[in-house]
Amino acid sequence: MKSLSITGLILLAVSALLFYLTTDFAVEQIKISHIMGVMAGVGIGLIIGGMVGYLSKGSAIKAEQKKKEFKQLQKDKEDLEKQAAEIAKRQAELEENQNKNPQI
Repeated sequence: MKSLSITGLILLAVSALLFYLTTDFAVEQIKISHIMGVMAGVGIGLIIGGMVGYLSKGSAIKAEQKKKEFKQLQKDKEDLEKQAAEIAKRQAELEENQNKNPQI
């Protein structure tokens, strides 16, 4: 985003220089071609800005989705660890009961 802003400022400076060289900043010398050039520049800027915005939003959404998946996996891992501890506890209780009450 920062590099895009710098590129935009450089292009703006180049366009101001070209405008100065062709008209000497005199309002009387502004022609329809100058207005068309400004409109084309704005249109191209909007198109490029829209594409960059779309790409950055897409990558932000993907990053958020990965973060949610990671949190869900952590939660699932904690649940599985709790279940494993509970199963181990029950198994130990069963073995203890079998040792106390041996059957023939």
